Amino acid sequence: MFGSTKVKLDANLVERIRKLAEIAGYSSPEEFITHALEKELALLEDAEGEEEIKKRLQGLGYMS
Repeated sequence: MFGSTKVKLDANLVERIRKLAEIAGYSSPEEFITHALEKELALLEDAEGEEEIKKRLQGLGYMS
């Protein structure tokens, strides 16, 4: 496992995360981020094969 990994985020994104995490009732911005990433990973993991994963990532704008 990665343990305690640090990731740099844009200050505006961090502020948006803080606001939404509080509104949604998360105990911390970290909990909100973890939940959002877990949901996105689950969508990708449900894909059938590498080509479908690539298509989904392209659709989300992560790949060109």
